[in-house]
Amino acid sequence: MRIAGADRHVTVIIPCLNEEAPIADAVREVLSQQVDEVIVVDNGSTDETASRAWQAGARVVAEPRRGYGRACAAGFAAVGPRVDIVCFLDGDGSDVPGFIPDMVRPIVENRADFVMGSRRRGTRENGSMTPQQLVAGHIAGLLLRIVYGVRFTDMSPFRAIPAAKLAGLGMTETTYGWNLEMQMRVAASGLRIAEIPVDHRCRRGGESKVSGRLLAGLSAAWKISATFVRLLFSLKKARPAATDVVTPPRLPAGNSRPRP
Repeated sequence: MRIAGADRHVTVIIPCLNEEAPIADAVREVLSQQVDEVIVVDNGSTDETASRAWQAGARVVAEPRRGYGRACAAGFAAVGPRVDIVCFLDGDGSDVPGFIPDMVRPIVENRADFVMGSRRRGTRENGSMTPQQLVAGHIAGLLLRIVYGVRFTDMSPFRAIPAAKLAGLGMTETTYGWNLEMQMRVAASGLRIAEIPVDHRCRRGGESKVSGRLLAGLSAAWKISATFVRLLFSLKKARPAATDVVTPPRLPAGNSRPRP
């Protein structure tokens, strides 16, 4: 992928569970941004997620053991040694791949080691995020600011990080706590952080595994809370990481940014 006048090998990892309806379009949208590779991790789907992702141009990795963190880790384990930057996003079509260049640019320009896409700061389609998701992101951001002195406004799955930096974090979480663990380890390690506004859409098909389902939502909330408590007492705090809030040009929700 060529960005900011430099060539960097960018791989996008998409963890998936039963996303046969939106996954093909999601893969094609990501590939339209001229990334080098899309890895879709099939986390034990019982539908046609894997075949549709492959037909759309993704490399498909199977991780039959259920768990969001397991799927993300399996995708990263499949990344080749030449990959410079990895980007994560969801396979339900809610994340807007047109923002990938904006996510990668601060890393390429050596202004950040970790870039978070903030749905809260971007433009959201009505109903794309539940009040519980917004509150959870706000609370997590507040706690991270108190503990580490960094500013996050979201726990969005849409994020980018150099492959070497991610390998050095020592990620262990196998559940929905993966995203929070990454943010905590990044902050505790003193890595440079950038947060940019990204647009967010309603899912493009299928059913959410968490939103709108009480028991699933409570289970995810418990796992995320347990992750925070566990890591709070095990991570050693490094120097405070700098947080740079970058505001890219706006995109209408639902549109992809044209190729650079």
